Amino acid sequence: MGSRWIFDGHIAGIGTASGLRAVVGIWQDSPFGSFADVMVQQPSGQRVLLAPGPDVAEFIAATYTFDEVRVVDVSAVLGERALRVDAGPLEIQAVTGARTFLGSALRAVPRSLAVHPRWLSAVNPLAALAAPGARTYGTAGSGRAEYYGVSDLHHVTSAVVSWEGADAGTLAPIRPAVTFGFSSVPPRPSVARVRTTVVQA
Repeated sequence: MGSRWIFDGHIAGIGTASGLRAVVGIWQDSPFGSFADVMVQQPSGQRVLLAPGPDVAEFIAATYTFDEVRVVDVSAVLGERALRVDAGPLEIQAVTGARTFLGSALRAVPRSLAVHPRWLSAVNPLAALAAPGARTYGTAGSGRAEYYGVSDLHHVTSAVVSWEGADAGTLAPIRPAVTFGFSSVPPRPSVARVRTTVVQA
């Protein structure tokens, strides 16, 4: 087996009425230390990575697909009921709410099992049924495989989003699904507790 990278933290999916969609990664533990990054898909379909440093940018861009990569200061603070993101041209102030029905079901699975690659490979066919567009296992760029282990999920109930100083519109479903890789986030804006395992084939 080749190299293995484990990222432990949260992923937030935000959609707006203008069609801008953002996927925020807030990683408390990773091979790059604690950091945050944002993947943005414009209404036009253009995919932009906002990364806090060249090493992080290089790794993420080798794993996912983007039309543009920007290295900018990225700050993401997730509180009990709030999420604030400042990342170059992007600003998000969001309010998080109750645990979803799926989140309650996920919490019933022991986390050690819920994030294990073998389990995630086995339940992958069910993931799209539970959350359309989402997958728990798939192939990525540079000959890598990825496993997404979600152990909790909360709704995002409201958000103020701006891009390059312009209001991106009210909170909306993440449609169409983002196309950075093999998996999207759930259509309804949410914050997931997640462990992502990337394996080099």
